[in-house]
Amino acid sequence: MEIKGKKAEVLIPEREIREKVKQLASRITEDYAGKDLLVVGILKGSFIFLADLVREMGRDVQVDFMQVASYHSGTESSGKVEFLKDIGTDIKGRNVLLVDDIIDTGRTLKAVVEVLYGRKPSSVKTCVLLDKKERREVDYDADYVGFVIPDRFVVGYGLDWGEEGRTYRDIYAVLT
Repeated sequence: MEIKGKKAEVLIPEREIREKVKQLASRITEDYAGKDLLVVGILKGSFIFLADLVREMGRDVQVDFMQVASYHSGTESSGKVEFLKDIGTDIKGRNVLLVDDIIDTGRTLKAVVEVLYGRKPSSVKTCVLLDKKERREVDYDADYVGFVIPDRFVVGYGLDWGEEGRTYRDIYAVLT
């Protein structure tokens, strides 16, 4: 496989992703049994993961989205988190599950959680499909994690490189 002229190899195949999504959905469903839940996806990377996750939950949840940016089409985070689209839901007193595709430096997830807590929800927990612990620059870990991966640039299953590769069913590591 090639993307943007670079070779890429399968890091996580589709079947493993599907199984992990089912496991995460089961844990989340159990943790929020009998509780109202608002699932907030961070666009654009989380949309495929979020859709599969909420369908696997087997319960009705409300969904909203926000959009933030820190990569700006590159392969390295700029270190600056920009809020491009806000949620349209009042979260005061609500249980919020923030879903993102990946946590690496931790800056984006931490910044979004801080903004959401300022709106007085009952709780905010985070769920990410991928965790690059080696890249963490701030002290923040997600509550629910699918896979811990090495420090490699990845595309597929919602993750992109300059809007390319997002619809691949597997997750690929771009070779340098």
